[in-house]
Amino acid sequence: MKHLVLENFPKEREELPPEFRSIYESHYKKNRQGATNATKFSMKLEKWLHAKVAEDVQEKKSSEKTTLEIGAGMLNQLPFEPYVNLYDIVEPFEKLYAGSSYLGRVRNVYSDINEIPGETKYNRITSIATFEHILNLPEVVAKAVTLLEKEGTLRVAIPNEGTILWKLGTLITGYEFKRLYGLNYQILMKYEHVNTADEIESVLQYFFHAMSTRVFGINKKLSFYRFIKCTGPKFDKAAQYLKRSQPFS
Repeated sequence: MKHLVLENFPKEREELPPEFRSIYESHYKKNRQGATNATKFSMKLEKWLHAKVAEDVQEKKSSEKTTLEIGAGMLNQLPFEPYVNLYDIVEPFEKLYAGSSYLGRVRNVYSDINEIPGETKYNRITSIATFEHILNLPEVVAKAVTLLEKEGTLRVAIPNEGTILWKLGTLITGYEFKRLYGLNYQILMKYEHVNTADEIESVLQYFFHAMSTRVFGINKKLSFYRFIKCTGPKFDKAAQYLKRSQPFS
């Protein structure tokens, strides 16, 4: 029996129109820096994502935990994890973290998760507002599983993409985007957010024995964000997926 969601991967992105490509990099960095009123407000809300991911390392004894963050961006998770010292990151966009005052706390920097040696193991792997962007998400999650200790956890925070409340929230940002660039923000969102929150949960469920989900809102359908804690990594499923030698079940 095939896993229906996994069959949708890897996904493909349609090429952005030229007018979007011309402003893409500068807008992306402005967005991550909170350089506009809408993005400043979004970053305030996103503190919930960072705080939820960091809940397990709020004590000094957590300094011994080894951590890998997937999609570290501008290293804005590190202020929420002051006691964590053994910290590696995966981030392909070097310009985001270059010059950051937090870079000295990072042990290893990888541009791709597949660069990490297979013998490397982590107590925790984290990701904030990244999994919605990844075309080959099951492959990335499977690789993450192989890097976890047996008792390790994957802690993922994501926008609630694919729901009405998230869609309404993007209209506010879209109004500002239209005013700044004269362009339709939903085209950019479709390009950026290739995975819905439900799809991400389904992929995670395939590779882990247990999951718990918290929301910033009322429920999964009426919320802005989700936090998902995954435990009990299925090492056999991950190895099987990465080998691609057997059908999914």
